[in-house]
Amino acid sequence: MDVGLTAIHTEELKKFLRLVLKEQLIFPLTRQQLLLRGLNLMADRGDLLFGLDQSAVKAILIAVLAERQKMEKSR
Repeated sequence: MDVGLTAIHTEELKKFLRLVLKEQLIFPLTRQQLLLRGLNLMADRGDLLFGLDQSAVKAILIAVLAERQKMEKSR
């Protein structure tokens, strides 16, 4: 069962988004690049982000974080 980004803590996703926004990654993303930067969990669970450009990765991360924030507020 692939759990994708659900296995990654919210704070880690925020940290990753900051890297994207600061243009500290090379796009399209690759598993190897993330492993070399020590982002092992993202490399293991972020398959849906591989091969995407910066704007697509940013959009996905913002959507996931917004959904999590909405879920937390409704608790």
